[in-house]
Amino acid sequence: MPQPTTHLSRRQLLLAAGAASLQPAWAQSGTGWPAIEQAARGQTVFWNAWAGSEQTNAYLQWVAQQVQALHGVKLQHVKITDTADVVKRVRAEKAAGRTANEGTVDLVWINGENFAAMKREGLLFGPYAESLPNFKWVDVAGKPTTLNDFSVPTEGMESPWGMAQFTLFADSKRLPQLPQSMQALLALARAQPGRITHPRLPDFHGTTFIKQALVEFAPDAKALAQPVTDAAFAAQTTALWPFLDALRPHLWRAGKQFPQNAAAVRQMMADGELLLAITFNPNEAANEIAAKRLPASVVSWQFEKGTIGNTHFVAIPYNARSKPAAQVVANFLLSPAAQARKADIAHWGDPTVLDVPRLPAAERALFQTGNLPGLVTQGAPTLPEPHASWVDPLEKEWARRYGV
Repeated sequence: MPQPTTHLSRRQLLLAAGAASLQPAWAQSGTGWPAIEQAARGQTVFWNAWAGSEQTNAYLQWVAQQVQALHGVKLQHVKITDTADVVKRVRAEKAAGRTANEGTVDLVWINGENFAAMKREGLLFGPYAESLPNFKWVDVAGKPTTLNDFSVPTEGMESPWGMAQFTLFADSKRLPQLPQSMQALLALARAQPGRITHPRLPDFHGTTFIKQALVEFAPDAKALAQPVTDAAFAAQTTALWPFLDALRPHLWRAGKQFPQNAAAVRQMMADGELLLAITFNPNEAANEIAAKRLPASVVSWQFEKGTIGNTHFVAIPYNARSKPAAQVVANFLLSPAAQARKADIAHWGDPTVLDVPRLPAAERALFQTGNLPGLVTQGAPTLPEPHASWVDPLEKEWARRYGV
């Protein structure tokens, strides 16, 4: 994998640092942006972020180098495996009376039920996101999930950072006919038993697989956007469980075991043990092909009628010690230079939250990637995530029925 460079080019530095000058400084709680930048200098930001990918970790290291060079902010990646652990820690700090600027977390990579919990319990600083100078480039019209996280309005309490959509990928030499729905996936599993699976819940990708089926089979998809109730759960899952019952015996190892995560599924697909893998990053297969870990014959696709998609964010806990510096980091993450590097297959391949056609020509040129093997050639509609409150009962009922 290419190693991150130490510094941006002079042109990219100007783009990243100068983006804020394209609009007036926005007031935040009576404090202008230049004052926030000044207060941020010399501060350390402890960023609690998932660390399960070498490319993600390398990108965060690059971000740390840039915010130090541009803003005098030290960024420390606190590597985590489950964001729920961060929520528990901040919750415990509040219970212990560690308020004001006494917290251990300055920034957290977050979305979904974890954001919903922190927002509901008053564990977040803000609103701040829409006051960031670079927020003006966010595609809030074309990507409404940048303002709505698992059907929970963000209300400026978290800043969008990247896009995701449920995507499948397979070696076209082994799977020339790509299933275009969960029902078609069941037919494929019946025809080739043991060649399909998904990660064990509560792994995020495993849960997303189940949610995709829920969205496809729910009698009233609009009901999924509302907080879950026992009655709604029973009504909207009436077709889900029969589908999963029918699928299970045809899964890998007859559904009696499940891989731990999506990386394991991807490796099994690469080894020929499975026919396909799943991801929430539409560029993952192209990324793996570029890194020589998958053959160029691998293709990516999304179901014709759409797949679940969402935005991932960064948020600042209410008791963060370095709130000014955390805002500076969040703003840098939204800069065209930072978003373009994140979207670059050679570095990460995480889709941008920005409205690229609206960018000035120089910044827009940073996003030109070309037609690379493994990219989704025809994007499908993005289906909204169920309300965050649906996750816990789905995972518990799946575990009750199929957990081993």
